[in-house]
Amino acid sequence: MLAPKKVKWRKQQKGKMRGISKGATSVVFGEYGLQALSCGFVTSRQIEAARIAISRHVKRGGKLYIRIFPDKPISKKPAETRMGKGKGNPEEWVAVVRPGRVMYELEGVTEDLARQAFHLAEHKLAVQTRFLGREDLI
Repeated sequence: MLAPKKVKWRKQQKGKMRGISKGATSVVFGEYGLQALSCGFVTSRQIEAARIAISRHVKRGGKLYIRIFPDKPISKKPAETRMGKGKGNPEEWVAVVRPGRVMYELEGVTEDLARQAFHLAEHKLAVQTRFLGREDLI
């Protein structure tokens, strides 16, 4: 699973997920992309599950680019714990995804195969997505 090797601070605040993505809004590395249409946290498990779904469908053909990285720690308190006593321990890592962000890119495969692979991958992710070609815009 993806996670940072080293971080400066162990815990982070939640933050806001307003607005559209600041960068990575177009297909740059591959020919086809999977673009987010809504805000959300995508966990490292979801990123890995979508990667496996895409790579299994294209049967090791083409090249896959992952353009999101889970660099935000999410902390959780144990079940049935009273309020107070500080913030919980970091449990998982997530990537903050805003609308317009291209999360995955594929090259070296046909458009139909890429469309099917991304359709399988979008079921694994926690955000709404759409298929994107290199020439399409936001």
